Amino acid sequence: MTQEFVVLVDEQNNILGTLPKGEVHRASTPLHRAFSSFIFRASDKQVLLQQRSGRKKTWPLMWSNSCCGHPGLGESNLDAARRRLKYELGLDPTLLEEVAPYRYCFTKDGMMENETCPILVGIVEHEPVINPDEVEAVRWMEWKAFLEELERNPKQYSEWCIEEARILEKTPRCTELIGLSNVGRIPH
Repeated sequence: MTQEFVVLVDEQNNILGTLPKGEVHRASTPLHRAFSSFIFRASDKQVLLQQRSGRKKTWPLMWSNSCCGHPGLGESNLDAARRRLKYELGLDPTLLEEVAPYRYCFTKDGMMENETCPILVGIVEHEPVINPDEVEAVRWMEWKAFLEELERNPKQYSEWCIEEARILEKTPRCTELIGLSNVGRIPH
């Protein structure tokens, strides 16, 4: 894959410029655009979880949502998500929609994530084929079991994944798309 650039923004999401991805994620990461996706299997509505590759600079070997990434300059969140889903997991969703806004900043092991990061929900009809440079492992889970797992073992998951799951629980459009109503609660 060619060198990836991230789009730097202010708190109002106005573009300030771009930087190579490798120069952005560090101890004091500038605010930049990203996206986060939760992908569900069409046949049983289980959510796909990803264990981040041990080669990742940020949050290596942590479990997280299906796929995260950064839109390029002039690239929509949906186009960026489709690009990353194909690259990381060999997936081409039959449905993909942006369902909620999200903004976060977390630090772990001297690395910072600082992103404006809309949450996307998608549906696939086939199994993932992982790219080992990006993904260590994957697993499918029922939504309720996933929420219970987040409650029991929060340190195994990225902080953004936990917060995004809380947001999705309260997002009517997610319920409409996937049917995730009244399936569990995670602590706040």
